[in-house]
Amino acid sequence: MSSSDGARKVVPIQPLTDDHLVPLFAAHSKVYPRSVQGVFARWRWAMVVLTQLVFYGLPWLSWGQRQAVLFDLGSRRFFIADLVLYPQDFIYLTGLLVISALSLFLFTAMAGRLWCGYACPQTVYTEIFLWIERKVEGDRSARLRLDGSPFSLEKLVKKWVKHVFWLMVAMWTGFTFVGYFTPIKELGMAFLQTRMSSWEVFWVFFYALATYGNAGFMREQVCKYMCPYARFQSAMFDKDTLIVTYDAKRGEPRGAHAKQADAMNFGACVDCSLCVQVCPTDIDIRQGLQYECIGCGACADVCDGVMDKIGAPRGLIKYTTPNAIAQGWSRSQILRRMWRPRVLIYSAVLLLITLGMSVSLALRSPFKVDVVRDRGVMARLVAGGVLENVYRLQVMNATESQQHYRIEVQGPAGLAGLSVASDPLTQVGSAQSRWVSVRLQMPGDVPKGSYPIVFTITALDSARAVHEKSVFLVP
Repeated sequence: MSSSDGARKVVPIQPLTDDHLVPLFAAHSKVYPRSVQGVFARWRWAMVVLTQLVFYGLPWLSWGQRQAVLFDLGSRRFFIADLVLYPQDFIYLTGLLVISALSLFLFTAMAGRLWCGYACPQTVYTEIFLWIERKVEGDRSARLRLDGSPFSLEKLVKKWVKHVFWLMVAMWTGFTFVGYFTPIKELGMAFLQTRMSSWEVFWVFFYALATYGNAGFMREQVCKYMCPYARFQSAMFDKDTLIVTYDAKRGEPRGAHAKQADAMNFGACVDCSLCVQVCPTDIDIRQGLQYECIGCGACADVCDGVMDKIGAPRGLIKYTTPNAIAQGWSRSQILRRMWRPRVLIYSAVLLLITLGMSVSLALRSPFKVDVVRDRGVMARLVAGGVLENVYRLQVMNATESQQHYRIEVQGPAGLAGLSVASDPLTQVGSAQSRWVSVRLQMPGDVPKGSYPIVFTITALDSARAVHEKSVFLVP
């Protein structure tokens, strides 16, 4: 700035102090969830066991001479039990995704984030990694003391052992995941003989490191900051959705019940903060529903234990609905209200799509045919003045046995002499596809133009037929 005599006056810039700094993000503090026992904890571990038995065990199941579930990207075949799906069956994947989305909407509208709390891979592997951490380092207080203590041999050994077990689980998880795309027995032999392909090595380590990082280090941060479901879940909630809820009418005001007289002055909540200590996302459920809550019910389990100790009824924290809390509904009233229009619509649409997809799979043709005109030969005259068109038919056998096929063609009335000049019979191996060159001929005295024709490919072993349209060109 300038003074009255025209000279510029320089004002020194004052350095910023800590009082002037405004953090853009809250500093992250490690969460040390306390172990808990109870009905919801048992349900969580039941889901951990069930989901991991399916995930780790499914690739080892055999179906005939092959793996029961195999997504063979190299040959572009998806094998699921006796189903053989081709890229042309992408519609079924779309249907499966729609069913999964509607199921998520339905369960969320009825009972909140059941998927997040009990079956989400992030929750499942976090539970497994936490269990390993507790077995090696101890419960919450022991882990806090260990992390706060100076470096020592005991600390080094415990941390090293924990991470070794974590890496073992993570590597087995990555190996199993790749086993869905490469036959897992062949993958195991290739691993033992150190001849896995570079892509197989990459994806095994990629998913292993993702599991190790997400379940071992990021944990609740994935649920709070990376998962989009937490952000739009409130759009699927209403006043009749079952959620983990703190009964403020019964619990407030909070206070320790050191004497019997204290119980007359305070609510049922003794302010022990155990509900916060067991929470995997480090929230206080007593502050109401928060987007970080994954609906695991750990706080309800530990609170029921506290209520038992002080001789108070259970259910200070429980699965219930906002309307039930406000109006004092009974369990039967809550269950009746759950079947409201939104839930009925979700259920009906889900049922219709599931039935439609099931019927479509049941009536699905055991083979498919794609017709492609030969780009090198549009139409040509051959010996005897006969007009010829050349086509390439891709016959895809979706069964587990070799099939024989007969190729026929039908044209309009103007192409009465149209016939198959090449060998009309072909065979395709089990779960294979084959390109077949087909020559169609007819007398050359037909007016020029493009004539619609229909190929009929009949499976001689099952008498099933597929009809595919094309055109016959007369130059």
